[in-house]
Amino acid sequence: MNIHEYQAKQILAQYGISVPAGGIAYTPAEAKRVAQHISARGPWMLKAQIQAGARHSGHFIGNSATPKGGIRQVTQIRNLSYEAAQMLNNTLVTDQTGPKGRLVSKVYVEAFKQVKHLFYAGMIIDTSVPAVTLLISDVIDEDIMKIADISREKILRLPLAYDAPLSDEQIKTILDFLLLDKSYSDGFKDFLNKLRVTFINLDAQMIEINPVGVMRNKKLIALDSKINFDDNAMFRHPDILRMQDDYEEDPRTLKAQRCGFHYREFEGNIGCVVNGDGLALEAIDVIRSKGYSAACALNVKGGVDKDRIAAGIKIIMTNPRVEGVLINILGGFLRCNLIADGIITATQEVGMNVPMVVRLEGTNKEEAKAILNESKLPIVFADNTDEAIDKLIKQMEVND
Repeated sequence: MNIHEYQAKQILAQYGISVPAGGIAYTPAEAKRVAQHISARGPWMLKAQIQAGARHSGHFIGNSATPKGGIRQVTQIRNLSYEAAQMLNNTLVTDQTGPKGRLVSKVYVEAFKQVKHLFYAGMIIDTSVPAVTLLISDVIDEDIMKIADISREKILRLPLAYDAPLSDEQIKTILDFLLLDKSYSDGFKDFLNKLRVTFINLDAQMIEINPVGVMRNKKLIALDSKINFDDNAMFRHPDILRMQDDYEEDPRTLKAQRCGFHYREFEGNIGCVVNGDGLALEAIDVIRSKGYSAACALNVKGGVDKDRIAAGIKIIMTNPRVEGVLINILGGFLRCNLIADGIITATQEVGMNVPMVVRLEGTNKEEAKAILNESKLPIVFADNTDEAIDKLIKQMEVND
């Protein structure tokens, strides 16, 4: 689950992390009022609020848009309404939004802060260690993922202890990497340890501050913020769940969430319905090994009825990228006959215009096969994942 920058900064402030004063606005006039409330003289930062990075280097498309990016410094109050109007109700395209971009429905106005030094700070879960890992770089306003691919030496990676703050040695390593002297130690230790506590307490998957500003008094301030949370842990954080912006979510992802399922989209043409992350990863890997790739994966769960199963399967079948459907279920708490009933209900509503291969094992497997056979749907059965994918690819190639 993602949230907006202004929401992330509200969370950081609750954990004692310094952020610039700011406020959200939905109209140009409101943006001007917020700016006047923050500071009588400015300057101000005006930021388009979409859940995507690279806003500064992006561009707007729309009838009233100018080619300038989604983050702008405004020095005169008389210009603030105009600049906000250039953003609001126009579409911002960045490297992370794709060519369609995202519609900007709100802007964040905050005080401009003069700082001595800027750097990137992020925290992720590195499953290869495994550990919460701190990322530090002095490269600003560039895609950190691209830097990680082509210039790994520009990023410092420090695995952190789950139950202990950053050590003095780790702080020294960070300062040496950024070419800063030890007089900055206290500010870095305070900021990064609060960031670590925020990450762990809120079940975050990623926190990104790009940039962090080092002020004249050597304290640190978060000038930007992006937080991504673990969907599986949101039942522990209803206050964060309420921050979800449905307008920013992909419609299919949102439908899956409302059914209690997990849905991911990729770049391929095979849709997968599974009941478990392991099955999803196995299917995606086997599909890739055969020269194809997944278009999407829907992870369904037990404890649901056939109508929700049907709704989930419809999400896959109505995805325009999907040219073949793999249903790979190991029935336990989720009974196989529920999957069969869901398939029939879904196809009755949206048709069956692409090949479908079904692999079922476990509870009520034979009952499920009988249900599907009686339906007369052109479904192909398989006994394991590899066989199912082979049969599906063969069916797809015949259709081509």
